[in-house]
Amino acid sequence: MTWDIFCTVVDNYGDIGVTWRLARQLAEELADEHAQPVRLWVDDLAHLAGVEIRRWTQPLPEAEPGEVVIEALACNLPEEFIQRMATRQPPPVWLNLEYLSAEDWVTGVHGLPSPHPHLPLMKYFFMPGYTRQTGGLTRERGLTAERDAFQASANVGRKSRKAPSAGRWAAHTAEGAIAFPPYELQSDALLISLFSYENTALPGLLQAWASGDRPVCVLTPVGKALPQIAAWFDQTPYQPGTAWQRGALTLHVLPMLDQDSYDRLLWSCDINFVRGEDSFVRAQFAARPMVWQAYVQDEGAHLAKLEAFLDLYCADLDATEATLIRQLWRIWNGAPDQTKDIAKLWPQWLAVLPALNAHARAWDQQLAAQPDLATNLLTFTRKWLK
Repeated sequence: MTWDIFCTVVDNYGDIGVTWRLARQLAEELADEHAQPVRLWVDDLAHLAGVEIRRWTQPLPEAEPGEVVIEALACNLPEEFIQRMATRQPPPVWLNLEYLSAEDWVTGVHGLPSPHPHLPLMKYFFMPGYTRQTGGLTRERGLTAERDAFQASANVGRKSRKAPSAGRWAAHTAEGAIAFPPYELQSDALLISLFSYENTALPGLLQAWASGDRPVCVLTPVGKALPQIAAWFDQTPYQPGTAWQRGALTLHVLPMLDQDSYDRLLWSCDINFVRGEDSFVRAQFAARPMVWQAYVQDEGAHLAKLEAFLDLYCADLDATEATLIRQLWRIWNGAPDQTKDIAKLWPQWLAVLPALNAHARAWDQQLAAQPDLATNLLTFTRKWLK
């Protein structure tokens, strides 16, 4: 079974991060069937982890369409490639892989066919999601065992623990491995990863961390929020390796990490602030408390996605804990009528952190019990390729 996946690069590892993880897992699953079963069409050239990466240019290079063709995350296939698909016999299984959402309508759309208006082709909607009535989430086999082993090792010697360093996780960028010098953490310090867009609530949160009684160590990769953070510290310029301190808060600037290194960062931290889709899903798999910032959409569509997820995520929580999560997430996402000060809310959030930890692990176990996205894709496409 051969696959073509098309994706456009939008922001850092956002959309391409989602499709890259999926392509890599599919390549691993299909390794025994073809030497190179998966082609990922993007604006970069490489050949990694069993995935053949093709440069998506105009015009598109000549290539016979695979047995399965995926247009991922609102991209549109090149017209010349669609024409090639129409001449292939049998025609490819054509899938429209949508963005992740917990909204109710997703289950009704998942798997629906959409015939091409002029060509003998059928496209099917494939909807990632959190229930068995959807396409699932990209989750590699062995992920839970690898994470649990890492976290068990990282928690050894908590009284003298160190923040993530070259000895505990390797940070890789396009330029190669980045070695961070180890820096000591106080035994009661909170280790937090912060990956966000610009955010009006960010200064208040930084102030809450700085003025609190508990030491806080924040690790933030280079990204959209860093100029705002630097301004709050009255610092400029900044680069990976920079460290700033105010009150109880110490913040370390990291480079933009590859996906595997970012996973280990999430596994290392006590709390993870994440954004978009890829980091949001991987934070759920880290089984640690998290705060999500949705990508802002027109007419507040992202807030509907936020509320739909909160309904699922908070369903089994105590009313007090559920309320605190909803309040903090809504403030963090700029929801209207959210007047509560995030700096005043943060101590209440910390007070229930043990319960949030237990809930994060239970939520991860619930997700792990369901079929993953790659498995569901294989099941669906094999049905049509018989």
